[in-house]
Amino acid sequence: MGRCAGLRPRQGDERGRPGAGREFARYLDVDETAFPFRTYPGTHPDKGAYFTRGTTRDAYARYSEAGPDYVYNVQRLLKKFETAKTLVPQPIERKAAVPTTRPTRHGVLYFGSTSPAMNEALTSSTRRAAGRCAAHTRVPVSAAVDAFIAAHGHGLVVEQNRDAQLRTLLITEQELDPARLVPVLHYDGTPITARFIAGAIATFVQAHNVEPIQKKGQAA
Repeated sequence: MGRCAGLRPRQGDERGRPGAGREFARYLDVDETAFPFRTYPGTHPDKGAYFTRGTTRDAYARYSEAGPDYVYNVQRLLKKFETAKTLVPQPIERKAAVPTTRPTRHGVLYFGSTSPAMNEALTSSTRRAAGRCAAHTRVPVSAAVDAFIAAHGHGLVVEQNRDAQLRTLLITEQELDPARLVPVLHYDGTPITARFIAGAIATFVQAHNVEPIQKKGQAA
């Protein structure tokens, strides 16, 4: 199989797939999405299989220790992740239960198996949730999450782990301000509950429910 990887590129179709007039390359970004055909599973019915390690190969799947080939691959992966953010399902935003004339001060971010408990918490405590928006986050995280945080004073990140993994991801990958991302963590080995979520959010909101002081005669 290693010998197959060093063969000259075959001809392919309009997207670079083997067999119809355009060269086929295992790691070549033929349509500028950064998704080469190595990404897609399966084996061509008559062109054979490849067994390769991506970052030790050039765009044509030939073994390489050249620096530019390695840089090409890792830079393509960065672009691939950015492309993926536009293709995967986007966050599901849930507006405040009761519209207000002011922007909502706090937003709630959650993902995965936290969803059922979060839905119950938001539904069963409509009055307390009136001034909060929520966003069911998907990974990889898209720019829509950045906009959600920008629209709120704080984002409460509800997770079922000790280390605030989603919050860390938002800080390192999205470069969001850590001071605006408040961890709400549940990790005692039992499923997270609506009661836990509502209690944690209520505690935070109560502690931050301070109206700005205005001087006498100053317009509101």
